[in-house]
Amino acid sequence: MTHNNQKKIAVINDISGFGRCSITVAMPVISAMRIQCCLVPTSIFSNHTGYPDYFFDDYTAKMPEYIDKWKKLGLEFEGIYSGFLGSVEQIDIVRAFVRDFKTERTLVIVDPVMGDHGKAYATYTEEMCREMKRLAECADILTPNLTEACMLTDTPYSDKHWTLRELTAMAEAIRRAGPEKIVITGIRQGEFVANLVYEAGEEPRILRSHRVGSERAGTGDVFSSIIAADAVNQVPFARSVKKAGDFVKKCILRSEELHIPRPDGVCFEEYLTTLR
Repeated sequence: MTHNNQKKIAVINDISGFGRCSITVAMPVISAMRIQCCLVPTSIFSNHTGYPDYFFDDYTAKMPEYIDKWKKLGLEFEGIYSGFLGSVEQIDIVRAFVRDFKTERTLVIVDPVMGDHGKAYATYTEEMCREMKRLAECADILTPNLTEACMLTDTPYSDKHWTLRELTAMAEAIRRAGPEKIVITGIRQGEFVANLVYEAGEEPRILRSHRVGSERAGTGDVFSSIIAADAVNQVPFARSVKKAGDFVKKCILRSEELHIPRPDGVCFEEYLTTLR
Protein backbone atom coordinates (compact mmCIF):
# COMPACT_ATOMS: atom_id res chain seq x y z
CA MET A 1 0.00 0.00 0.00
CA THR A 2 1.23 3.46 -0.88
CA HIS A 3 0.00 6.83 0.32
CA ASN A 4 1.67 8.66 -2.53
CA ASN A 5 -0.69 8.38 -5.50
CA GLN A 6 -1.84 12.00 -5.25
CA LYS A 7 0.15 15.24 -5.29
CA LYS A 8 0.82 16.45 -1.73
CA ILE A 9 2.27 19.56 -0.12
CA ALA A 10 3.48 19.48 3.48
CA VAL A 11 2.62 22.84 5.05
CA ILE A 12 4.61 23.76 8.16
CA ASN A 13 2.98 26.69 9.93
CA ASP A 14 0.77 27.63 12.86
CA ILE A 15 -2.97 27.08 13.16
CA SER A 16 -5.09 30.13 13.91
CA GLY A 17 -8.69 29.16 14.53
CA PHE A 18 -9.91 32.63 13.56
CA GLY A 19 -8.38 35.43 11.53
CA ARG A 20 -7.63 33.85 8.13
CA CYS A 21 -3.89 33.33 8.20
CA SER A 22 -1.28 30.58 8.19
CA ILE A 23 -2.64 27.02 7.85
CA THR A 24 -6.24 28.28 8.05
CA VAL A 25 -5.56 29.90 4.67
CA ALA A 26 -3.15 27.39 3.15
CA MET A 27 -5.35 24.31 3.53
CA PRO A 28 -8.43 25.53 1.61
CA VAL A 29 -6.39 27.35 -1.05
CA ILE A 30 -4.08 24.40 -1.79
CA SER A 31 -6.99 21.95 -1.66
CA ALA A 32 -8.97 24.08 -4.11
CA MET A 33 -6.01 23.81 -6.47
CA ARG A 34 -6.37 20.00 -6.42
CA ILE A 35 -3.44 19.15 -4.19
CA GLN A 36 -3.62 17.33 -0.86
CA CYS A 37 -2.56 19.66 1.95
CA CYS A 38 -0.77 17.88 4.82
CA LEU A 39 -0.34 19.93 7.98
CA VAL A 40 2.58 20.19 10.39
CA PRO A 41 1.42 22.59 13.14
CA THR A 42 4.08 24.69 14.84
CA SER A 43 1.65 26.17 17.36
CA ILE A 44 -2.06 26.67 17.91
CA PHE A 45 -3.76 30.04 18.32
CA SER A 46 -7.41 30.71 19.03
CA ASN A 47 -6.94 33.75 16.77
CA HIS A 48 -3.80 35.45 15.49
CA THR A 49 -1.78 37.96 17.50
CA GLY A 50 -3.24 40.97 15.72
CA TYR A 51 -6.17 40.77 18.14
CA PRO A 52 -5.86 42.15 21.68
CA ASP A 53 -6.27 38.73 23.34
CA TYR A 54 -5.58 35.18 22.19
CA PHE A 55 -4.95 31.61 23.31
CA PHE A 56 -1.55 30.16 22.37
CA ASP A 57 -0.08 26.66 22.62
CA ASP A 58 3.51 26.08 21.45
CA TYR A 59 3.86 22.82 19.54
CA THR A 60 7.65 22.79 19.13
CA ALA A 61 8.35 19.92 21.54
CA LYS A 62 5.74 17.72 19.84
CA MET A 63 6.83 18.35 16.25
CA PRO A 64 9.65 15.75 16.00
CA GLU A 65 7.45 12.86 17.19
CA TYR A 66 4.60 14.06 14.95
CA ILE A 67 6.94 14.14 11.92
CA ASP A 68 8.44 10.75 12.82
CA LYS A 69 5.03 9.11 12.29
CA TRP A 70 5.03 10.46 8.72
CA LYS A 71 8.41 8.83 8.15
CA LYS A 72 6.97 5.50 9.27
CA LEU A 73 4.09 5.93 6.80
CA GLY A 74 6.60 6.49 4.02
CA LEU A 75 5.01 9.76 2.96
CA GLU A 76 6.45 11.61 -0.02
CA PHE A 77 5.69 15.19 -1.05
CA GLU A 78 5.77 17.15 -4.27
CA GLY A 79 6.01 20.33 -2.20
CA ILE A 80 7.25 21.44 1.23
CA TYR A 81 6.02 24.91 2.19
CA SER A 82 6.96 26.73 5.39
CA GLY A 83 5.55 29.98 6.74
CA PHE A 84 5.88 31.80 10.06
CA LEU A 85 8.27 30.07 12.47
CA GLY A 86 8.43 31.16 16.08
CA SER A 87 11.88 30.04 17.26
CA VAL A 88 15.34 28.86 16.25
CA GLU A 89 14.26 25.35 17.23
CA GLN A 90 11.37 25.43 14.77
CA ILE A 91 13.62 26.66 11.97
CA ASP A 92 15.99 23.76 12.71
CA ILE A 93 13.08 21.31 12.64
CA VAL A 94 12.02 22.59 9.21
CA ARG A 95 15.57 22.25 7.86
CA ALA A 96 15.63 18.67 9.14
CA PHE A 97 12.22 18.02 7.56
CA VAL A 98 13.54 19.22 4.19
CA ARG A 99 16.63 17.03 4.55
CA ASP A 100 14.55 13.96 5.41
CA PHE A 101 11.64 14.34 2.96
CA LYS A 102 12.99 16.17 -0.09
CA THR A 103 13.31 14.00 -3.18
CA GLU A 104 14.19 14.82 -6.79
CA ARG A 105 10.58 15.79 -7.46
CA THR A 106 10.05 17.85 -4.29
CA LEU A 107 9.92 21.64 -4.47
CA VAL A 108 10.68 23.62 -1.30
CA ILE A 109 8.80 26.90 -0.93
CA VAL A 110 9.84 29.17 1.94
CA ASP A 111 7.89 32.25 2.96
CA PRO A 112 10.45 33.90 5.29
CA VAL A 113 7.99 35.65 7.59
CA MET A 114 10.42 37.93 9.43
CA GLY A 115 9.06 41.47 9.38
CA ASP A 116 7.32 44.27 7.50
CA HIS A 117 7.46 48.04 7.03
CA GLY A 118 11.22 48.05 7.52
CA LYS A 119 11.20 46.30 10.92
CA ALA A 120 11.61 42.76 12.15
CA TYR A 121 8.67 41.29 14.03
CA ALA A 122 8.96 41.52 17.81
CA THR A 123 9.52 37.76 18.11
CA TYR A 124 12.52 37.80 15.75
CA THR A 125 15.99 37.84 17.28
CA GLU A 126 19.31 38.25 15.43
CA GLU A 127 19.90 34.52 15.87
CA MET A 128 16.55 33.73 14.26
CA CYS A 129 17.38 36.00 11.33
CA ARG A 130 20.66 34.14 10.81
CA GLU A 131 18.91 30.78 10.95
CA MET A 132 16.21 31.95 8.53
CA LYS A 133 18.96 32.79 6.05
CA ARG A 134 20.14 29.18 6.37
CA LEU A 135 16.61 27.89 5.77
CA ALA A 136 16.31 30.14 2.71
CA GLU A 137 19.33 28.35 1.27
CA CYS A 138 17.24 25.15 1.22
CA ALA A 139 14.44 26.73 -0.82
CA ASP A 140 13.69 26.33 -4.51
CA ILE A 141 11.23 29.25 -4.31
CA LEU A 142 11.39 32.16 -1.86
CA THR A 143 8.59 34.70 -1.32
CA PRO A 144 9.94 37.56 0.85
CA ASN A 145 8.31 40.94 1.11
CA LEU A 146 10.54 43.98 0.61
CA THR A 147 11.50 44.20 4.30
CA GLU A 148 12.42 40.51 4.41
CA ALA A 149 14.45 40.75 1.20
CA CYS A 150 16.43 43.57 2.82
CA MET A 151 16.93 41.52 5.98
CA LEU A 152 18.08 38.45 4.04
CA THR A 153 20.64 40.46 2.07
CA ASP A 154 21.73 42.94 4.79
CA THR A 155 20.43 45.79 2.63
CA PRO A 156 19.33 48.99 4.41
CA TYR A 157 15.56 49.37 4.16
CA SER A 158 14.08 52.59 2.80
CA ASP A 159 10.67 53.93 1.78
CA LYS A 160 12.22 55.27 -1.43
CA HIS A 161 11.19 54.26 -4.94
CA TRP A 162 13.18 51.08 -5.52
CA THR A 163 14.52 50.66 -9.04
CA LEU A 164 14.52 47.44 -11.04
CA ARG A 165 18.31 47.37 -10.78
CA GLU A 166 18.27 47.64 -6.98
CA LEU A 167 15.59 44.99 -6.57
CA THR A 168 17.34 42.70 -9.02
CA ALA A 169 20.59 43.06 -7.07
CA MET A 170 18.81 41.83 -3.92
CA ALA A 171 17.19 38.95 -5.80
CA GLU A 172 20.55 37.95 -7.27
CA ALA A 173 22.11 37.95 -3.82
CA ILE A 174 19.32 35.66 -2.58
CA ARG A 175 19.71 33.49 -5.69
CA ARG A 176 23.42 32.95 -4.99
CA ALA A 177 22.42 31.45 -1.62
CA GLY A 178 20.23 28.78 -3.25
CA PRO A 179 16.69 29.59 -4.45
CA GLU A 180 16.09 29.35 -8.21
CA LYS A 181 12.97 31.53 -8.11
CA ILE A 182 12.29 34.61 -5.98
CA VAL A 183 9.36 36.97 -5.81
CA ILE A 184 9.84 40.12 -3.73
CA THR A 185 6.34 41.25 -2.79
CA GLY A 186 4.59 44.37 -1.55
CA ILE A 187 6.84 46.98 -3.18
CA ARG A 188 5.06 50.33 -2.98
CA GLN A 189 5.40 52.53 -6.04
CA GLY A 190 3.12 55.53 -5.63
CA GLU A 191 -0.46 54.43 -6.34
CA PHE A 192 0.79 51.00 -7.36
CA VAL A 193 1.98 47.92 -5.52
CA ALA A 194 4.57 45.82 -7.29
CA ASN A 195 6.16 42.38 -7.17
CA LEU A 196 9.61 41.61 -8.56
CA VAL A 197 9.72 38.26 -10.36
CA TYR A 198 13.20 36.78 -10.53
CA GLU A 199 13.93 33.40 -12.08
CA ALA A 200 17.34 31.96 -12.88
CA GLY A 201 18.00 32.28 -16.61
CA GLU A 202 15.13 34.73 -17.21
CA GLU A 203 14.93 38.51 -17.35
CA PRO A 204 13.70 40.02 -14.04
CA ARG A 205 10.22 41.52 -14.26
CA ILE A 206 8.19 43.94 -12.18
CA LEU A 207 4.45 43.23 -12.13
CA ARG A 208 2.39 46.19 -10.91
CA SER A 209 -1.25 46.78 -10.07
CA HIS A 210 -3.18 49.64 -8.48
CA ARG A 211 -3.16 49.48 -4.69
CA VAL A 212 -6.65 48.90 -3.31
CA GLY A 213 -8.27 48.82 0.12
CA SER A 214 -6.32 48.54 3.35
CA GLU A 215 -3.60 46.17 4.51
CA ARG A 216 -5.06 42.97 5.92
CA ALA A 217 -3.89 39.96 7.89
CA GLY A 218 -3.08 36.81 5.94
CA THR A 219 -2.75 38.21 2.42
CA GLY A 220 0.84 36.96 2.26
CA ASP A 221 -0.36 33.48 3.23
CA VAL A 222 -2.94 33.50 0.44
CA PHE A 223 -0.31 34.68 -2.04
CA SER A 224 2.36 32.14 -1.05
CA SER A 225 -0.13 29.25 -0.91
CA ILE A 226 -1.08 29.92 -4.53
CA ILE A 227 2.60 30.11 -5.49
CA ALA A 228 3.27 26.78 -3.76
CA ALA A 229 0.35 24.97 -5.38
CA ASP A 230 1.10 26.40 -8.82
CA ALA A 231 4.73 25.33 -8.50
CA VAL A 232 3.68 21.75 -7.84
CA ASN A 233 1.23 22.00 -10.74
CA GLN A 234 4.08 23.24 -12.98
CA VAL A 235 2.54 26.64 -13.75
CA PRO A 236 5.12 29.11 -15.13
CA PHE A 237 6.43 31.28 -12.33
CA ALA A 238 5.60 34.74 -13.70
CA ARG A 239 2.07 33.61 -14.56
CA SER A 240 1.67 32.24 -11.04
CA VAL A 241 2.83 35.51 -9.43
CA LYS A 242 0.34 37.50 -11.52
CA LYS A 243 -2.44 35.04 -10.70
CA ALA A 244 -1.70 35.22 -6.96
CA GLY A 245 -1.54 39.01 -6.99
CA ASP A 246 -4.79 39.34 -8.94
CA PHE A 247 -6.54 36.88 -6.60
CA VAL A 248 -5.44 38.73 -3.46
CA LYS A 249 -6.54 42.06 -4.95
CA LYS A 250 -9.96 40.65 -5.82
CA CYS A 251 -10.34 39.29 -2.28
CA ILE A 252 -9.35 42.62 -0.71
CA LEU A 253 -11.95 44.46 -2.77
CA ARG A 254 -14.67 41.98 -1.79
CA SER A 255 -13.66 42.22 1.88
CA GLU A 256 -14.01 45.99 1.72
CA GLU A 257 -17.49 45.61 0.17
CA LEU A 258 -18.55 43.31 3.02
CA HIS A 259 -16.98 45.58 5.69
CA ILE A 260 -14.79 42.76 6.97
CA PRO A 261 -12.60 44.04 9.86
CA ARG A 262 -8.94 44.29 8.86
CA PRO A 263 -7.67 41.71 11.42
CA ASP A 264 -10.16 39.18 9.99
CA GLY A 265 -8.15 39.02 6.77
CA VAL A 266 -9.66 38.60 3.31
CA CYS A 267 -12.81 36.64 2.48
CA PHE A 268 -11.05 34.40 -0.03
CA GLU A 269 -13.85 31.85 0.39
CA GLU A 270 -15.95 33.95 -1.98
CA TYR A 271 -13.58 33.10 -4.84
CA LEU A 272 -12.06 29.72 -3.98
CA THR A 273 -13.89 28.01 -6.84
CA THR A 274 -12.06 30.26 -9.32
CA LEU A 275 -8.67 28.82 -8.35
CA ARG A 276 -7.35 26.03 -10.56
